[in-house]
Amino acid sequence: MKKDNTLRGVRVLSLALNLPGPAALLRVAQMGAKCTKVNPPNGDPMALYTQDGYATLHTGVKEVSCDLKSSSGQKAMHQWLSKTDVLLTSFRPSALNKLGFGWKSLHQRYPQLSCVSVVGAPGPLAEIPGHDLTYQAEVALVPGMALPASLFADMGGAIMASEAILKATISQRATGKGSFHEVALSEAAAWLALPRHWGMTLPNGPVGGAHAGYKVYACKNGRVAVAALESHFAKSLCDAAGLKSSDAKTMFNPETHQAIALFFASKTRQQLDKLATDKDIPLMTLVKA
Repeated sequence: MKKDNTLRGVRVLSLALNLPGPAALLRVAQMGAKCTKVNPPNGDPMALYTQDGYATLHTGVKEVSCDLKSSSGQKAMHQWLSKTDVLLTSFRPSALNKLGFGWKSLHQRYPQLSCVSVVGAPGPLAEIPGHDLTYQAEVALVPGMALPASLFADMGGAIMASEAILKATISQRATGKGSFHEVALSEAAAWLALPRHWGMTLPNGPVGGAHAGYKVYACKNGRVAVAALESHFAKSLCDAAGLKSSDAKTMFNPETHQAIALFFASKTRQQLDKLATDKDIPLMTLVKA
């Protein structure tokens, strides 16, 4: 993502560990915010899971180490807060209150400071432990025994958190006062799951496999992901496969699925890459599964 100056001059201080907080912090750093992240003495657990990912997420971010339970750590934290526009957290509310950094006390002491709180679930449910997997499971994004392809709740939550920092900045500039914004990872997962809940990505849904132009097929030396959903793309695909009809109903017929499957099975990835360019068909060839 190319850096811009949308948040130039905005000072963001983060206590958020693991993936959502640092991912959100990277996004606002790329928008020009001056970002500082406070790590506990033993560091951020995410650094143990992926050193490369950790390095990427902390590009342009200043890191400091601090024991917030110590008097010296508390003093340092308040010094940073006095020069901060937005505080980003991922602690449970009760933990922040114990440390003296709950929203009520912070707002009284620093009325211009805003806070974006990343939690697992909203409101009183924020104290319940959970992670990306449990939030995806809650909204039916884990239909089988396999783990999800990515950490969608965490990354979706990071986008929502960066949006919240933008909202907090706009509000502060308009009113001169700080504001509080809660971002729940469970709600991020629910937002990402909406197409499935609408039936779109279920096996009998138009983008779940029922439409012959939106599917993954086998080819001679790999696979092909084709996304010929619009009528003109579907027509180009059907013409290439030697099919005479490509109307909306035809694309859901078993015969159409079979004909397109046979067509792709007879072609190599190289041939299909050329076809995509020559016939303007949205497809991507892949190696064998």
